[in-house]
Amino acid sequence: MDYKEYQENLEKKHSPEIARLAKLSVRSSAINPKLYEKFDVKRGLRDLNGNGVVCGLTEISEINAFHKDKDGNKIPCEGELFYRGVNIYDLVKGFNERGRFGFEETAYLLLFGKLPNKEELAGFAEMLADFRPLPPNFVRDIIMKNPSSDMMNMLARCVLSLYSYDKRPDRITPGNTLKQCLQLIARFPLLAVYSQIAYEYYNTDCSLYIHKPDGTLSAAENLLYMLREDKSFTPLEARVLDTCLILHAEHGGGNNSTFTTHVVTSSGTDTYSSVAASLGSLKGPKHGGANVKVVEMFDYLHSALRDTSDGAICDCLTAMLNKEAFDKSGLIYGMGHAVYSLSDPRCNILKECAANLAAEKGLQEEFELHSRVATLAGELIAEKRRIYKGVSPNVDFYSGLIYSMLGLDRKLFTPLFAIARIAGWSAHRIEELSGGGKIIRPAYQAIAEHQPYLPLEERE
Repeated sequence: MDYKEYQENLEKKHSPEIARLAKLSVRSSAINPKLYEKFDVKRGLRDLNGNGVVCGLTEISEINAFHKDKDGNKIPCEGELFYRGVNIYDLVKGFNERGRFGFEETAYLLLFGKLPNKEELAGFAEMLADFRPLPPNFVRDIIMKNPSSDMMNMLARCVLSLYSYDKRPDRITPGNTLKQCLQLIARFPLLAVYSQIAYEYYNTDCSLYIHKPDGTLSAAENLLYMLREDKSFTPLEARVLDTCLILHAEHGGGNNSTFTTHVVTSSGTDTYSSVAASLGSLKGPKHGGANVKVVEMFDYLHSALRDTSDGAICDCLTAMLNKEAFDKSGLIYGMGHAVYSLSDPRCNILKECAANLAAEKGLQEEFELHSRVATLAGELIAEKRRIYKGVSPNVDFYSGLIYSMLGLDRKLFTPLFAIARIAGWSAHRIEELSGGGKIIRPAYQAIAEHQPYLPLEERE
């Protein structure tokens, strides 16, 4: 009997009992939502207005959705994002106006608190290029021998495996931690791309090709260079992907995966364990996996729309809000954000990128549909939902469209997020370790009634 057959037999044997126990576990675990108000517990670390509970300080990035007037009242404003005090619009504009790739500079800014000069940037880029190659036989032994259909799980497995190749994996001194972080920033593109190529080789009719990175190329250029069999890409494709990496590199300490970085780092564990935990968080569809849901939603819209009039679009979106269509979740994916209200600055930048790329690819109609859905969905949600702030498209709304126009497999959408966000996670890990803070341990209110112990023979 092979392992697959063994697993199938086990499932048949235990499925009925597992189903019964699952219902029991749900009944014993369900908390009455009203109790959160009774005990004044901030569920999800948010208050009743959706504002995050402040539980830390950071100098790495800042997110603003409101300004205060002279009386201290919060007034909604266009969304603002700052990396180490530099406005994200100014950062992206500075790179684009001078025709430079910016992800490497962005990583330097996040890690060291300042933009590099020419010599510092050249040295940093050279260091990343030197750290990029994987250990001998790593691709064969770790990636090729057991490929997975989920690239985020493959990334986590690769990261944890790199622990075994590190001579000082548990040393959390500033120098050793920084070296580990730089190696991961440099290697994440290879880990994701090679994992995808290995899966395609074993599960489709694709040929196997493993392109080594080019030390003269940027992270964005290398991604396309390694992904494509002919290694070719247009300048616009590379610059748009570079912009995506910049915008996904960091987003405050309060997002789920970065908070995970702080929580796990505060325990004193190693860099590889911390990053693997953050990858597990980012994988979730409520976090990094949201752009895939946006693309799937538009697949549904293409099949369901009788025409592309505003009325037809609104009918489909209304059915989705009423839990009658698509995945029946009641959500319009890519709309709304936990912090931003009037706009998400990352979305504004990516919308322009998507428009330019659509023009190059001859896909203006697809871009126009996205734009109209964003406008109509915002109006419908505001009308049909009782919300405390405005609703606008978020960064996921156009990133999936961009990745699709670049011809990237959907399995790589969330790993691309990770390839960028490892820069932010690294900065936050170093910040947490440098602060010398206590282990993060929030309190939970116990509400179960006490009960006596019953001997086994007396239990029903």
